[in-house]
Amino acid sequence: MASTSAALVNGLGSAFLTGGKKSQALLSAPVAARPATDAPSKRFIVAAAAPKKSWIPAVKGGGNLIDPEWLDGSLPGDFGFDPLGLGKDPAFLKWYREAELIHGRWAMAAVVGIFVGQAWSGIPWFEAGAAPGAVAPFSFGTLLGTQLLLMGWVESKRWVDFFNPESQSVEWATPWSRTAENFANATGDQGYPGGKFFDPLGFAGTLKDGVYIPDTEKLERLKLAEIKHARIAMLAMLIFYFEAGQGKTPLGALGL
Repeated sequence: MASTSAALVNGLGSAFLTGGKKSQALLSAPVAARPATDAPSKRFIVAAAAPKKSWIPAVKGGGNLIDPEWLDGSLPGDFGFDPLGLGKDPAFLKWYREAELIHGRWAMAAVVGIFVGQAWSGIPWFEAGAAPGAVAPFSFGTLLGTQLLLMGWVESKRWVDFFNPESQSVEWATPWSRTAENFANATGDQGYPGGKFFDPLGFAGTLKDGVYIPDTEKLERLKLAEIKHARIAMLAMLIFYFEAGQGKTPLGALGL
């Protein structure tokens, strides 16, 4: 802090900012020796950096357990929780964030599907595979084959794009859409493609003359909201598994 303050003072007294030797002499002179002036004084305000958020706000210190040095708070939802040090390597940190995001999205879809599926059919979610016709007019083999085919295709493309960004935005991206623009990353952030195809309702951007323009402020707010909901959904799925082991369902636990 002292070195920063000294650099700031020296910078204010430089010839570039003061405009010449006369101004430098006035700045370097003692306060009592400076001539009085009616001009209003100018104040310089230096904003302090925002403190890092902590997953245990009331605890100070604790080293890397409470405040890991490899987490700088730049990731959405980063509260410094990494007791096992999984994110020490930047490459692993990027991969774990991608994994958390994808697992969280699947968990959010699964939670909604479990509630809606049981409310619609009355069959517990962990028994739905034995009677798929009660939920959807397909056989188990049809559901399994369709899931493996479609999910395998999508996940393989996501995997390749993670290690080679923008490699999947090609003209033959899908049989029904041969426009590479639909699959390009419109936001520039890994895991948040945006664009007309992945953000058709314009939650994180706007369409202007057919061109998708991301809104950084909206995108950052939605990133934080999504990762928070994703983590809650993953915890919910963990509870659902424990309930299923006891033969219970989420709706049954709620008395519905």
